[in-house]
Amino acid sequence: MNLIFNIYFFIVNIISFVIYFIDKKLAIKHRYRIPERILIMLSIIGGSIGSLLSMMFFHHKTKHMKFIILNPILVCVWIYIILSINKII
Repeated sequence: MNLIFNIYFFIVNIISFVIYFIDKKLAIKHRYRIPERILIMLSIIGGSIGSLLSMMFFHHKTKHMKFIILNPILVCVWIYIILSINKII
């Protein structure tokens, strides 16, 4: 069970990172964007680390308070969940 959860967590963070990158490229080209609700949902389902890293690397969504506040909180929540599931804490 732990292995499956860890693989899920890794994959969802990679997907989240890539989706933020794609949205940033679309924003630069003034094209149709990925809805913010999708970006937030990715963070909620476990992609908050990927989201936060992409915000830092690509400087994307760094002026939106809901992303600035929500992603670090969700990172803490998901780190706690991961540590609990893996019986580290």
